[in-house]
This record gives sequence, structure tokens and C-alpha cells, in this order.
Amino acid sequence: MKDEVKTNSLSFIPHPSSFVLFLIVFIVLVYGVIYPNLHVLTASLQRDGVWTLLNYAEVFSQRAMREAMWSSVLLSLLTVALCVVVGVPLAFLFARYDFPGRKVFATLAALPLVLPPLVGTVAFIFLCGESGILARLVQKIFQLNDAPWTLRGWPALLLFHTYTMYPFFYVLVGAGLQRIDAGLAEAARGLGAHPFRVLFRVTLPQLTPSLLAAGLLTFMTSMASFSAPLLFGGDVRVLTLEIYTARQRGDAATALTETVILAAISLVALIFFQRYEGTRQFVSAAMKGTTRRRAMIKSGRARSLAAACGVVFSIILALPVMTLIIISFARDGAWTTEMLPPAYTFDNYRRILTEEDAGGVLLNSLQMAGVAALAALAWSFCVASLVAGKRTLWRRMVSLLVLVPYALPGTVVAVAVAEAYGQENPLTGSFILVGTFWILPVVYFLRFMPLVVRAMQASIEQLDPNLEEAASGLGARWWERFRRVRLPLIWPGALAGTLLAFVIALGEYVASVLVFVPRNRPISIAIAAAMRDFNLGTAAAYGVLLIALIALSMTVAARLEKKG
Repeated sequence: MKDEVKTNSLSFIPHPSSFVLFLIVFIVLVYGVIYPNLHVLTASLQRDGVWTLLNYAEVFSQRAMREAMWSSVLLSLLTVALCVVVGVPLAFLFARYDFPGRKVFATLAALPLVLPPLVGTVAFIFLCGESGILARLVQKIFQLNDAPWTLRGWPALLLFHTYTMYPFFYVLVGAGLQRIDAGLAEAARGLGAHPFRVLFRVTLPQLTPSLLAAGLLTFMTSMASFSAPLLFGGDVRVLTLEIYTARQRGDAATALTETVILAAISLVALIFFQRYEGTRQFVSAAMKGTTRRRAMIKSGRARSLAAACGVVFSIILALPVMTLIIISFARDGAWTTEMLPPAYTFDNYRRILTEEDAGGVLLNSLQMAGVAALAALAWSFCVASLVAGKRTLWRRMVSLLVLVPYALPGTVVAVAVAEAYGQENPLTGSFILVGTFWILPVVYFLRFMPLVVRAMQASIEQLDPNLEEAASGLGARWWERFRRVRLPLIWPGALAGTLLAFVIALGEYVASVLVFVPRNRPISIAIAAAMRDFNLGTAAAYGVLLIALIALSMTVAARLEKKG
């Protein structure tokens, strides 16, 4: 017993062969996670070099700030509720029933995942805005003098958030339904339980981890929302916009204090998620049974109704993307009061693909997202190898610190890096990162490397430890075991996670708008600039190209994940 206690107490000390991995992970966490966030926290607690809470007292005394905080939380909670209403029934429909066109409709249901937030916002404006295609169509049909609605305020934000975020519930709950034991529900029905009682007492409890993961992911994504509140939030105040506005007017103290408040709310959500990760044990026990097969809808009328609903639903989902494609061929400045653009051209694509100034932003995004994704891949090998094995205290701490940047909104991460490395500091000395090309790749790396780490950890956890033990018994050194045994087995999952980080970084706007410089201007900033200058065709063309790149990358990632 004493030997066991002694071993556990020393388990945080890395084996000599892992010292290099430990050092790399330690350096990245200190430079990228611990120091920037501590710098922001300490700066928010100081005024003129004196420790004080005056910054927080002033911020909380402002009615606008209190309104922004509660609006952000309420918006996120309402978004979660609406996404549950849309995403969970769709997951049950496509996972439990079979009908004509089911595979096509199931694929289209995940279509909003390929829309970067800014691109989705622009597409919604073109389609549903007061000057958009639908509003002008209704105005023409009913001979109205004014637009029938305005895309502003709470209804617009909730509609857009629901459209873009319900796939979290749809995908995660659908995957959970494929794993749970259908025999439990059948046994409950056999004992005379009402279908609703079976649903709420048997099926949904088994889906608790999926529901919690989707709910918290939706909550944190909504808290980080910036594009939608900026473009059609109207009078709705949210924390991300308050931080951006404070930085724009040069009020660093207020921006830092609001950043800490937003980070605190997001970290509470992360801790809540970590607390309930243990519920996966219940699911793993439930997975020992058989999954339920899809039931064929036999009634001809019901099959026709399901197919018709699928067609309507697919059209609704595809309309924003279809609108974006149509507008991408519109000549800049030609679309004013008409329902559809009166003139079409290929000049928008030609200019982006051939002119250096227009196409440079696309190359910048590809380069910066690629550098960040490859760095995340290399670093994730270090992290996943280091924390694999028994879940000791120091391993849990490393895993938690790795997740922190993804739990924080992009606004918080960008502000933390900019404040920490925008001046001389103990870690980089006289080198100032802000204003250089590398500021955005660093922010992208910090924001999305948790995706790669998680994907790689999932692949490593599925490995049979006997394989490496057998290789070790045959005299293979650690690098030979890694190269010949571990790497071939985890490579598909690791590459899929890397591609996912790459495609999200391609369309990143929240962090980019705060720290970009002319030499690294990404495509998301070019889209916002084109919208501001009313070059709608160019903005849509950028968006279509971005969607095409993301769709291609996600297709490759899905195939690699299946191979894994």
C-alpha cells in the first residue's frame, strides 16, 4: 500500500524518455494559455499600478454592461432551447426511420456546419434581410410600399443562431442514438410503459452525455457570437460587441475587465462539462446491447408526407447557400431595389482568382490556417502521448488547460494574446508579436488546437495497449513503436482533427478583426470590407469559395475518420 501511494505521489514526474514532450507541452501552455490569461486578469485588477477592484465596480455600475452580460447569457440559453427543439427531433427522425431520400436529407441537415459564421450572416442578409430576396418577393406579391419585416434584434439573432447551431444537437444526438442499447427501451415497452415514459425515463437518460455536450457546445458558441450581433443585432447588447467597441475607442481597462467577465462565464460552462464527463460510463455500459434498426415507414401516405417534408426542409436549409451562389455572380453595384440582381458576370471570381490584391486574402487565409493546423498536429502528438494512460491529477490538469482556449470566445483569446505580447514582456523580451504576420497563426493555433488534441486522444484511447507491449517485448525502442505501431493507427483520426481545425480557421472572423494587419488580412476581413463598400457580388464570391474549400476539407476529414 505504501509503495502504491509513493508511486501515485510521484506520477506527475515524467519519465526521462518523455522529458522532451513534457517540456514542449509546458512551454506552449505557459506562453499560449497561462501567461496571456493571467496577464489580462492581473491587468484588469490594476489601475495606475495599484491593485484595485475599481475597474469591475465601474463596469458593473454601467447599465449597458449589465444589459450586455444578461443578454449574452439569455441569448445563449434561448439558443440552446431552440436548438434542442429543432435538432433532437431531426436526430430521432433520421436515426430511427427510413423513407425515400433519407440519406440525402440527413446529409443536408448538417449543411449549416459548412457555413462560417460571417458567411452565414451575409447569406442570411441577402436572403432574409429587409432588402433581401424573400422580403422583396413578399413586397412584390402583396404590392407593399415598405419591406414586410426587418432583420434586426432578438428574433433575427435567435433565428440565425438556431439555423447555424442546431447541427450540434442533430449530429451528437444522432451519433448517440447509434450507440445506445435498444433492448432497454424494448423491455420497458414490453412491461407496458407508455412511449413518452420510455422516451423520458429510458432513452433520454442514455443520451445525457450527448445532450450535455451539444448543449454546452451550443451555449459557448452562442456566447462567442460576434458576426450576427454586429450585422443585425440591432439594439441587443452582447459582451463580444462591448469588448470590441471598448478596444476601438481605446478604453483598454474596460475591454480587459469585460474580457475577464466573458471568460469567467465560458469557463464555468467548461467546468460544468468536465463535471459530467463521467456520465459516459453509463453510456458505455448501455452500449453492450444491440442498437435499434431503422423502421421503414410502410404507409404510402406517410412515406409521401415524409418525403415531401424532407424536400421542403432541404430547400429551406439550402436557400442561404443557393442565395449566396446567385449573388456571387451579380455585378457589384448593380443590385439595388430589384428582387434579383439584374446583371450577372464572372468578373467577381476572375478578379479574386487572378488579381494579386483580391486573391491575396485567400492565399493569406490558406497559409495562416495551414500553419496553425500543422502546428496543432505536431503539438497534439506531444500532448496526446504525454497524457495517455492512467488519469492522474497532473494529466487532468494538462487536459483542462488544453481545452481552455477552445472554451473561451475568440474575442477573449485575441485580446489576451494582444495584451500579453503587444509590448515588452518577461517571456518574449523586446520581441512584440502584435503587428506581425504571425499574430493570427498563433491565435488560430491556440483557438483550434484542442480539436486536434481531442481527435488524437480519441484515437489513442481506442488502441490495444498489447500491441505496443508486444513491440516493446520484441526490443523495439520508443520511436520505433511510435513509427511502426501507434502512428499508422492514429493517423486517420489525427488528420481528420487537423482538417477540422484548418477549415474553422479558414473562416475565422471574431479573433481576426481584433488583431489582423494589412500583410495578413484574411478572407473573412475581405468579406466584411466588401459588404461595407456594398460590393455584394465580391463578398458573396469570397463566401462561395470559402464554402467550397470547407466542404472539400470536411469530405476528406469524414473519409479519414471512417478509415480510423
